[in-house]
Amino acid sequence: MQLSIRAIGQDVKVISYLLAKNPNNLYERDVNGHYVRMFFSKFTDEEIDVTFFVTPDPIELSRNNSQTYDITSYINDREFVVSSIFCTFLRSALGTALNGKPHEEYEQWVNHAFQFEFGFGPLASKFSDRAILELFQPLGYDVEITYGEADYNMNLKSESSARFIKLKGFTTLQMGLRQLFVLIPVLDNYKHYYIDEKEIEKLERFGEGWLDNHPQREFIYQQALRFKELYSLVEQQDQRADNEPLKKSDHKIRLNDLRYEKIVSIINQLPNKESIVDLGSGEGKLSEKLGFINGVQEILAVEPSQTASISARKRFEKNEQQSHFVKPKQIISSLFYYDERLKDKDIIVLCEVIEHIDEYRLEKVMKTIITDYKPKALIITTPNKEYNKVYEMDEDYRHPDHRFEWTREEFKTWCKNNGHKYELSFDGIGEEHELHGYPTQACLFTRKELNQ
Repeated sequence: MQLSIRAIGQDVKVISYLLAKNPNNLYERDVNGHYVRMFFSKFTDEEIDVTFFVTPDPIELSRNNSQTYDITSYINDREFVVSSIFCTFLRSALGTALNGKPHEEYEQWVNHAFQFEFGFGPLASKFSDRAILELFQPLGYDVEITYGEADYNMNLKSESSARFIKLKGFTTLQMGLRQLFVLIPVLDNYKHYYIDEKEIEKLERFGEGWLDNHPQREFIYQQALRFKELYSLVEQQDQRADNEPLKKSDHKIRLNDLRYEKIVSIINQLPNKESIVDLGSGEGKLSEKLGFINGVQEILAVEPSQTASISARKRFEKNEQQSHFVKPKQIISSLFYYDERLKDKDIIVLCEVIEHIDEYRLEKVMKTIITDYKPKALIITTPNKEYNKVYEMDEDYRHPDHRFEWTREEFKTWCKNNGHKYELSFDGIGEEHELHGYPTQACLFTRKELNQ
C-alpha cells in the first residue's frame, strides 16, 4: 500500500520542510512491527515526487484481529490495501504535515497552495467509480481511476477489482492530506480500532474548511462513524447549531472521562486512600486526576511503555505548581513481574487494563495482586461485551489490542473466582441500555478483614 505526492511549480522544494523529511535520505521506521518507508524519486526546483510505502506485519494484524477463530483473519486484504490501518501507520510519518507544525521559519508555507498530484492504492472498495468521483471532484480534484492487471492464467477476468486513485488539484499539503485521511477509511469502510466520540473530533479537525460544505457530508459522516449512536450526536450538533447555542450541560461527556470520574468517586468514599497504585497508567490521565483527591499522599503510576511514560511526565509537570496536587511517582514496571514497591498499598486500580492481557495470564496477574501486593481495595474496569451491540459492532472488539471482552456474567464470575479474600461490589459506567447494560463494567474489591 502506498501514497505518492507529486508537486510542480515554483518553491516546491519547501514541501520537504513541511513534511519534515530530508530528500537525500531514505526514511524507514518500525511502527510496532509494521514498516513505513519514504523516499524522494525527484527533487528539483520545480518538481518533487515523494512516495510512502506501508508494509504491515501480517502476523501482528491477525493476532490483533477479534475474528481469530475465522479463517478470514488469515486470508484477507488488510495487508495490501489502503485503509484506516494504512492511515494509522502513515500518520507517524506525516504528523508534521497533518498538524501544520513545521519549523518556525517555514510556517508561512503551511497555507500556501501548490499544484499537487496525490496517488494512492490499491483500494478495495464496494463503491462504484461514480461514488469515488462524487467524493473527490467537489474538492476541486481531477480524478483518474485505474484498475490493476490480474496476473494469472485462469480465464476469469483481465483486470483485478483493486483500484488506484490519482488526484490532481491546486491545494495546500495539509488540506490535501487531511482530506485523504478522512476519505480513504470512508472508501474502505473498515475501521481496525474502536470508534467512539473521539472519531467525531477527528472528523471535525481534519474536515475543517471543507467537510461542512461537501455535498456528500452526511454520507461521509455516516460511513466514518458507522454506528447510529455516534452519528446521532452529529445530527444533534447540527440541530443545535440551527436552533440554539450549545449549552455546556448539553455536551456529552466522553466515556473515558466518565470512567475516571467514577473511579475518583469510588476512591473518595473509601476510608483508606493515602497510597494508590495506578497499574497500567499509560499517558497518566487517570493518575493526574488521582493527584487531586483529598487525603492522598502517594500515587504510583506504573507503566511498562517508556513512550507513554514520557507523555505522562509532561502531564504531571504541568500540575506541579498547584498546591493541592500530589505528583505521581512514575515506575517502569509490568503486571507480569513481582515488584516490591507495590506491596501493602491502600488501593490498586486497573482501569481498562485486563482486556489487553491474554486470558491464560490473568490468573498469575491476579495472584500477584491479591496474594502478594494485598491492597486494601482493588478497582477493576473493563468493557461490557454486550454493549457492543449498541455500537453495532457484531463480533468486533473495541480495540485491536484487546485479547478478549466479557459479558457482565463472565466478568462477575471471574471476579468471584479471584476475590475470595475480598467483598465485591459491581457497578456500571456510561449511558445505560435497557437490555445491554453499561458500556463499561466495574468491580470494587474490599479486603474482608478490614470490614470485620
